[in-house]
Amino acid sequence: MTRARIALALAALTLLAACATQNAAVAVQPGSPGFLLGLWHGFIFPVAWFLSLIVPDVAIYAVPNNGGWYDFGYFLGICVFGVGANRGKKVVVRERIVTRDGGRVIDHE
Repeated sequence: MTRARIALALAALTLLAACATQNAAVAVQPGSPGFLLGLWHGFIFPVAWFLSLIVPDVAIYAVPNNGGWYDFGYFLGICVFGVGANRGKKVVVRERIVTRDGGRVIDHE
């Protein structure tokens, strides 16, 4: 794809994003969920997602929320503390020893 097409696609996407509006009924309200509830909702995401398939009143994301701080907490809850966490898995490095012309070469996989 040429640079001109990429620039045109980005310009079209930007113009399309400029048309987005927010419903005043679901705008940020006092007492709406913030960072800590976002963190909690991100942490319990797997359970909430499963329950949302069965129970129609359960959602995986709180609307309305206070915006960026809720999203940041939600992201941290999923990636750092929730399903995206490494859980202490160890990386195993296997070594393969190859002998060539009397010399020893170690190859890591």
